[in-house]
Amino acid sequence: MMSWTASCLSRSFNFRHRAPIIAGISCATITGSTLWRSNRSKSNPFACLSISTNASIKEAVITDKAPAALGPYSQAIKANNTLFVSGVLGLIPETGKFVSDNVEEQTEQVLKNMGEILKASGVSYSSVVKTTIMLADLKDFKKVNEIYAKYFPAPAPARSTYQVAALPLDARIEIECIAAL
Repeated sequence: MMSWTASCLSRSFNFRHRAPIIAGISCATITGSTLWRSNRSKSNPFACLSISTNASIKEAVITDKAPAALGPYSQAIKANNTLFVSGVLGLIPETGKFVSDNVEEQTEQVLKNMGEILKASGVSYSSVVKTTIMLADLKDFKKVNEIYAKYFPAPAPARSTYQVAALPLDARIEIECIAAL
């Protein structure tokens, strides 16, 4: 049984034309029944609030100018006018081997590889809005920043940097990013 407030709301407002109100109460339930009940319409009033899961809007980006994915994932995915680039390592695309054990050279190669994925997606470094850097050793932070700054001029993307327990293939650095299409 609905409380007086919920009953009053459901009678007083035409929810199809009150999206801001629906957004505020969309998850509310009363005694196991959702607030949204209407015999007037069978349409979904929340359709505009959801993100489509339709596979046709999700497109994989693949380029042989960057290292292939090491597992069951894509180099990047385009979806909803956004590009999601998977973590990139400092591997030479032709050999699949690290450019060196040096964090500076790996960082340079990571960013070159990322640039190729961005280019294959139709964007550039200037389209990147967020990066995440994972380091094997946070003491390399300053060295990485010097190289990173050459690729991302102002305004630089938002960024997070973490030291992690381990990276694939014992890499020294891995970077992922999100770009606007």
